[in-house]
Amino acid sequence: MALKKPNHAPKGAEEPPRADLATLTAALASPDGAERRRAARELGAFPEAGPLLCTHLAQEPAASVRAVILTTLIRLKSPAVVAGLLPLLRSEDSALRNAAIEALQEMPAEVEPHVADLLADPDSDVRIMAVNMLSLLPHPKAPDWLAEVVAREAHINVCAAAVDGLAEIGNERAIAPLQALAARFPEVPFIRFAAAAAIRRIGGS
Repeated sequence: MALKKPNHAPKGAEEPPRADLATLTAALASPDGAERRRAARELGAFPEAGPLLCTHLAQEPAASVRAVILTTLIRLKSPAVVAGLLPLLRSEDSALRNAAIEALQEMPAEVEPHVADLLADPDSDVRIMAVNMLSLLPHPKAPDWLAEVVAREAHINVCAAAVDGLAEIGNERAIAPLQALAARFPEVPFIRFAAAAAIRRIGGS
C-alpha cells in the first residue's frame, strides 16, 4: 500500500491551534475510536492529564486506543501516573493488568517509593505481579528487592516468581537467600531445583 504524503500547509500559514484540555477530555468519550486515539495522543501535552488517562484506560474497550494511552502515560511519567496505574494491578482484566505493568516498568524512579507496599500487599496475586514487574524494572535495586522476597516471603508462588526473576537479573547477594530457600520449603522439590538453577545462572557454585 502506497504511503500517504503529508499535507504541507502553504508557507506563512499558521498551524491549527492545539485543542485545550477540556476539549480533549470530552473527546475521550467519543464513540469514534480514531477521535479517542487523537485525544489520548494530544493529551500528552498536558502533564496534569495523567490521572485522567489512567482512569480512562480502565474503561477503554479498544486495544488500539489503550496502546496510545499507554504511550502517552509513559511520556508523561510522574508520581501521579504511577499512583493512577497501580490500582489496575487488581483488575480482573488480565490484558489491562499486563498493560499497567508494562507501563510501570518504564517508570523505575517513580515506582521505587511504592515497592515496599507492593511487596507487602495482602493479596498474593498483587505481590506476584509486583515481582514480575521488578524482574524487568531497569532499577539498580531490583535484584536486591527480589532477593529480599526470596528471603522473607511466605507464599510459595511469590517466591517462585522471585526465583525466576533472580535467574535473569540476580547478583551475588542473592545467592545466600536462594540457598536458604529450599530449607524453608523442604516439601516443594521444584523450588530446590529452581533455586539451584538460578544460582548457576548468577555464577555461584
